[in-house]
Amino acid sequence: MKEIGHIYLCWRKGLGERRHIVGVLRRNATDGVRFSYLKKGVEKAKQDGFNSYTEFPDLSKEYNGSALDVFGQRIMKSERSDINDFLSFWEISPKYKDDKYYLLARTQGLNPSDNFEFLADYNPIKDLCFLTDLAGLSKLNLPKGSLKVGDELSFELEPNNPYDEFAVKVGFKGQQVGYIKKIHSKVFYKSGGEKLKIKVKALDQNGIIKRIFVKVSVNS
Repeated sequence: MKEIGHIYLCWRKGLGERRHIVGVLRRNATDGVRFSYLKKGVEKAKQDGFNSYTEFPDLSKEYNGSALDVFGQRIMKSERSDINDFLSFWEISPKYKDDKYYLLARTQGLNPSDNFEFLADYNPIKDLCFLTDLAGLSKLNLPKGSLKVGDELSFELEPNNPYDEFAVKVGFKGQQVGYIKKIHSKVFYKSGGEKLKIKVKALDQNGIIKRIFVKVSVNS
């Protein structure tokens, strides 16, 4: 899977709060999947109340073997009756339904009970396609109906952004509608990133737009 590099563990205090990159999962053929914390990100996150991921309390240790099994519990079980709907929303081929690393990357391991996300560092290769939800919406208060599914969005690199050196601002008809999440944004800075396109995949709105899922793909 050349399109997926490392997967980064992200944590934030709550909705609308700043994201902190606190850990990384690495996979290779020799050692399998390893997980370790990132000291710089952890120190910043501690200021917001971060402690650790419950099953991995030692911030100085590298975990292997069980790491992917633990994080994989966040993924919908393949035997569930609605698994095909799940795979369809995230646009995942059924051939990957048992690949926990791939599924964790593609679905972000989102869980409504906590504030962790798993953000993959993608590469802009041919046929790349992934979903992400835009950051920064809580500050924009976009009115319901500002966007619709299928709208193609524009993007602008913001390398001097003080919060993310790989910041990517997303817009629609001249209006800002959010930012690409940390880590996911890095693909736009790589060679070939200028060929990427962004389309609205799904919306959560009630008075204002609360969440925007977008599809990022290579514009062939």
